[in-house]
Amino acid sequence: MSDNVMDAGAPILEIRDLWAGTAGKTILKGVNLVVNPGEVHAIMGRNGSGKSTLTNVLMGHPAYEVQKGEVLYRGRNLLDLDVTQRARAGLFLAFQYPVAVPGVTVSSFLRAAVRAVKGKDVSAREFRKTIQAAFKQLDIPDAFLSRYLNDGFSGGEKKRLEVLQLSLLEPSLALLDETDSGLDIDALKTVSGGIVRAIERGVSVILVTHYQRILQYVTPHVVHVFLDGRIVRTGGPELARELESRGYDWLDIEAGGVPAPSAA
Repeated sequence: MSDNVMDAGAPILEIRDLWAGTAGKTILKGVNLVVNPGEVHAIMGRNGSGKSTLTNVLMGHPAYEVQKGEVLYRGRNLLDLDVTQRARAGLFLAFQYPVAVPGVTVSSFLRAAVRAVKGKDVSAREFRKTIQAAFKQLDIPDAFLSRYLNDGFSGGEKKRLEVLQLSLLEPSLALLDETDSGLDIDALKTVSGGIVRAIERGVSVILVTHYQRILQYVTPHVVHVFLDGRIVRTGGPELARELESRGYDWLDIEAGGVPAPSAA
């Protein structure tokens, strides 16, 4: 875990009236969100509603520009930190579409990531012991250590590797962008188990998802619904079940608009 000090009971993340976008387009339009230590927040919504933009902005993706607002992480102005500083401060982002890096082995990548985030090296013996235990929990064969990062990996293998990084890097706040996408039932259970273990160690989570199915395994404290770049409804786990049965059109109507066309 990050060793930053914060007041007991203080929020780990506070987002205040956040406006942001990319390529000249405003996507986030006044997001307000508070995450307390140890909480799991699920963010649901249609494609294009701004969910992934929020995680990218929080992690400091250079393609996104903050236009207005404030983000406090453990009492610090997050927007003053670059990507590396955010990672070292305890933020972690699991990508919706992890990229392949031919020529870089999984072993080399993971050890470099641990060294970069924690600011110290670990012995080869200690690293191998730690990683073998993590591989076993996530049903990842040891042979993957010598494979190139995500090169030729299935969707489930990529997502398992993302959760493995979550375990090794021990962040304070994990941003999980559609970690359940493309997973079959067995892979979903394995990946969810890895997320739950991180939560049990005290990691706070923002989990972006379209569907309620992962929330059957990773129980959120709070569920938020994104619509047109802002949070329009907040509730408990029952809200996710309502969305599963009713969809999103009723929220469009409540917001004074018309139902959006179905995504292709």
